[in-house]
Amino acid sequence: MKENKTNEKLNIKNLNRCINEYKKLGYLLNNLVIIIMFCLGIYILNKLHLFNVIGDIFKVLIPLFIGFIIAWFLSPTIDKLTKKKIPRILSCIIMYVVIIGVIFLILSIVIPNLVSQIKDLIAALPNILDQLEEIIDDIFKNNDISSIENIRKNIFKAIGNISDSLSGGIPETLIGGTKSLISVITTLVLGIMISFYLAFDYHKITKRIYDLTPKKYHDELKDLSNRINSSLRSYVQGLLIVMLLVFISQAIGLTLAGLKAPLIFALFCAITDIIPYFGPWIGAIPAIIVGFTISPLTGIFTIASILIVQTLENNFYQPLIMGHTMKLHPVIIMLGLLIFGHFFGIMGMIFATPLVAILKIIFTFINEKLNILDKIKLKMDYFA
Repeated sequence: MKENKTNEKLNIKNLNRCINEYKKLGYLLNNLVIIIMFCLGIYILNKLHLFNVIGDIFKVLIPLFIGFIIAWFLSPTIDKLTKKKIPRILSCIIMYVVIIGVIFLILSIVIPNLVSQIKDLIAALPNILDQLEEIIDDIFKNNDISSIENIRKNIFKAIGNISDSLSGGIPETLIGGTKSLISVITTLVLGIMISFYLAFDYHKITKRIYDLTPKKYHDELKDLSNRINSSLRSYVQGLLIVMLLVFISQAIGLTLAGLKAPLIFALFCAITDIIPYFGPWIGAIPAIIVGFTISPLTGIFTIASILIVQTLENNFYQPLIMGHTMKLHPVIIMLGLLIFGHFFGIMGMIFATPLVAILKIIFTFINEKLNILDKIKLKMDYFA
């Protein structure tokens, strides 16, 4: 009996070990298949030259895209109001009045300070560029190697081009900037107007989309859309809160550091923070450069502020607010950032994580129905 019990314990232990190894293998295969399919899809789209077509279509339909995103994001709150026996049209009006009111309140507080700081920054830019040239000259002055000297000349040439554009091309820059601003505002206004109508008929639109498919697939489509909605909505809500906290924390830190136009740099840090891993450092570089052009102490304090905010984000903001909403392996996130960044630049890097998450959810859903990974494992076991 003792011997049987011992064997039984050993068997259970071995079984648990096998199960754990099987889970690890499944997780590895899952990520591997996602990476392979992702790379294959990007390769096919690139070979078919469809990226340019997609980009052109997106530019035309961007107000509709913005409208759909806003309607999708607000739909759960509007649904809660309608459950309290408030007519849907009135629920939509209440939501949009509240949101537009909050936006105008924030802009009325932030915009005057931003405009003032932009003016101060433009006025200080020539001096900042001169200081930057002196710093670079001090770095390279003890090096006579031709390649390093060429790097120094190229940097000075770039700084000179910026200085010339500031001094000679301000009217053109202002006109171009004004046109771009009007275009952005027009697109946003159109997007908000479209979103109101989409929010009012949101469930009718989704129902019509389901009606385009055979009835036998409706339950599966609803299950898949619910998974995507739940994951993405949690991600977007968490991301907006984290961006707000980064903006506030960075604005306070950069102000205490003595940096000129701290709100501008804090806003830039908050926007680039959307990009995982690389974003915080992309946002930090301009602030650090400007900080050191003011004084070495300001530069050091700027670095300290950025490091403190990043520590707060990594250890408090992200874990408490975001959690593991995307459930993506860091390698997959990195790969998505590199591929989307290569083809679409900064905008591609911003949308890389949610798009990769959607692809993973779709693949996981298909795998549950077709058992693709189990079949791959059986093939591997057979050949082993």
